[in-house]
Amino acid sequence: MRRIRQADKLKNVRYDVRGPILQEAQRLEALGEKILKLNIGNTAPFGFEAPQPVLAAMIQHLPDSQGYSDSKGIYPARTAVAQYYQSVGITEVGVEDVYIGNGVSELITMVLQAFVDDGNEILVPAPDYPLWTGAVALSGGTPVHYRCDERNEWNPDLADIESKITENTHALVVINPNNPTGAVYSEETVRGLVDIARRHDLVLMADEIYEKIVFDDAVHHHTAKAAGDDVLCLTFSGLSKAYRVCGYRAGWVVVTGPKERASDFLEGLTLLANMRMCANVPGQHAIQTALGGYQSIDELIVPGGRFHDQIQLASRLLNEIPGVSCVPPRGALYCFPRLDPEVYPIEDDEAFVIELLREKKILVTHGRGFNWFEPDHFRLVTLPDADVLTEAIGRIADFLQVRRGS
Repeated sequence: MRRIRQADKLKNVRYDVRGPILQEAQRLEALGEKILKLNIGNTAPFGFEAPQPVLAAMIQHLPDSQGYSDSKGIYPARTAVAQYYQSVGITEVGVEDVYIGNGVSELITMVLQAFVDDGNEILVPAPDYPLWTGAVALSGGTPVHYRCDERNEWNPDLADIESKITENTHALVVINPNNPTGAVYSEETVRGLVDIARRHDLVLMADEIYEKIVFDDAVHHHTAKAAGDDVLCLTFSGLSKAYRVCGYRAGWVVVTGPKERASDFLEGLTLLANMRMCANVPGQHAIQTALGGYQSIDELIVPGGRFHDQIQLASRLLNEIPGVSCVPPRGALYCFPRLDPEVYPIEDDEAFVIELLREKKILVTHGRGFNWFEPDHFRLVTLPDADVLTEAIGRIADFLQVRRGS
C-alpha cells in the first residue's frame, strides 16, 4: 500500500513557534516536568484578562450569534473598524473596505491566496513573524527576506530592500510594531517603505496587530496613512493582544489606496471570504465595544504597568548576561537578544534552545525560527510577572555561564 504523504506545497512551510521545540516540551510535560513556556504571546495564561465590557458584549450577543454572518463580517464591527481608522487620519476608509476574520492569521493566508501566483516574490522582513513566510510559500510564492538593522533599533534596511526587488516582486510586508524584535519604526522609515512601494508599484501589507502596545516615547505610524491614496495598502490588526482576547479570534484587514485598480484582486478576496462562510460570530460582537470604549491597554503600557515594566526588566536582565545584548524593545511583547558568536559559537540554534529546554525547563524560540539569517538570536516572551521573569532569565544566565566555561 502506498504511503500517505503531506502535500509537496508544504515542503517550504515552517512554523517553528509551535514546531519541534514545543513537541519536546510536551514530551517533557508528559514525563511530569513543569515547563515555563515563553514561546507564544498568549496573554491569558499569564493573568491578563479581557476588559469586562468586551466580555459582556460578547456574552450579551451570544443568542444572536447562532447563524452565519455576512462573509465580510457583521456591520457594527466593520463600522467600528472603519471609524477607528478614520479617527487616526485614514479618512477614506469605509465599511466595505473592511474584512473581519478569525484573527490576523486567517486573513494573512486569505489575502496571500487571493494575491499570489506561482513564482511571485513577496518581500518579508527578517526577522519576521513566521506565518508570513509560511503563508507566502503555501500560496505558491517566494518569500524574499530583507534585513532589519539591529544597529538601528531593528528598523528595516531600506537599501537592502531595494537591492532585492526584481521584476517578479509584487508586495512588501511591513510588521510594525515588530514581532519578534519589539521595534517601532520611525516615521522616516515608514515613509521610506512607502516610497519604495510607490516607485516599484508594490502592494503594501502592513501587520499592525501590536499598534497599541508601544512604550515611553515610541509612536506608532500607520503605513496606510503614509501611503495615502496612490499605494494600495492592506492593514492587518485585531483584538488579540491589546484587548487580551487571543481566543476570540477577532481580527480584520482594511483596504486603502487605489481600490479601483485592485477590483479584480478584491473580487478574489471576497470569493475566499465567501468560501469560508464567515468569521467566528461571537468574537465579532466584541469589536465595536473594544474600539469604541475605554482603552484599557493604556494602564499596561505606561511605567508601572505590567507590559511596560516586564519588558523593561527582561531587557535589562538579558543585557546583564555576559556575551548577550538586547536592543530595548519599544513595543510588542517580546525580547530578541543576540548571543555574541565569539562567546557562544552556536551552529544550530534550534538544538541550542532544545538543550536549554531540557536542562532549565525554559521554552523559548530560536532566532532562525523567525527567518533570521544567523544562529545567534532567540525570542523570549515577556508576559510572566516580574518574579517569574527574573527566575527564568536567571536560569538562562546559569545555562549560558556553563557554556562559557566549557
